[in-house]
Amino acid sequence: MWKDDEKAPIWEFLGWVLLISGVSEIIILMLEPYSIAFAKNGTLTAGYVIYAIIGILFTTPNPMIATYIVLRRHGKIHSVKDFCKLILHTSNIIKTVLITAAFCAAALCMALLYGTRTGSPWYLFIIALPVLIIGGGVEEIGWRGFLQPSLEKKFPFLIATLAVSAIWFTWHLPLWIAPSSNHYGDSLIGFAVTIIVWAFVEAAIYKATKSVFACVLYHTFMNAIGAVYDWNALFDTFPNKTGMIVYYCVALVAAIIIWVLADKNEKQKAGMEAGRRKII
Repeated sequence: MWKDDEKAPIWEFLGWVLLISGVSEIIILMLEPYSIAFAKNGTLTAGYVIYAIIGILFTTPNPMIATYIVLRRHGKIHSVKDFCKLILHTSNIIKTVLITAAFCAAALCMALLYGTRTGSPWYLFIIALPVLIIGGGVEEIGWRGFLQPSLEKKFPFLIATLAVSAIWFTWHLPLWIAPSSNHYGDSLIGFAVTIIVWAFVEAAIYKATKSVFACVLYHTFMNAIGAVYDWNALFDTFPNKTGMIVYYCVALVAAIIIWVLADKNEKQKAGMEAGRRKII
């Protein structure tokens, strides 16, 4: 989303992420007893309503908000409409659909083969998709739309992606100290492995398609699997099943290959464009 050769303000972005996260997470943790009460007996209180609003509007969309602030401050966008255009921009719809759908299909196959059903009907998966765009997907606007390509301008792909993985993992850590969180008590190692693999997948999707929205949809799809399968048992208990290990390895290798091919194609186009400019 930072399209020119000007140095991207990575530290400024991370500063906003830290500030918004710090404030919102402190409020969330203070209101955690209301969330626990709601989870146990369905007690709806003003405290829980505030808890939910903070989570929906600030905690999860935090990287998106930070990206908007940075782009707006540096004159890259002038309105929410400009921001939405950047998010929805897709240069090659067919390629975007094929690549994103392939990674989504692979994860769904693993859920079908190795997942444990929650007992919820399948239509809940469809219903969850639009809800989880806000409840998870939009964070990709910051991680993959801004941070990943900005770091790739400074570091090799491997280092940039591992750095994003580490930041992404750390950003999730407050979920492990909140008793009402769906990650409370889960394996940090298993989640870290999942984060690393999916960071490479998301980086490949963005590199090949230049579509932030494709990354949003992939993240949303992965979260929506949890509507009908025990998400944590499937993805956060690595290594648990040979088939899941194979899935992670295949997804990782496919992501690296796609990124390398996309990078090669990008450099070839840049070389051809530079050649045309010299002729002119």
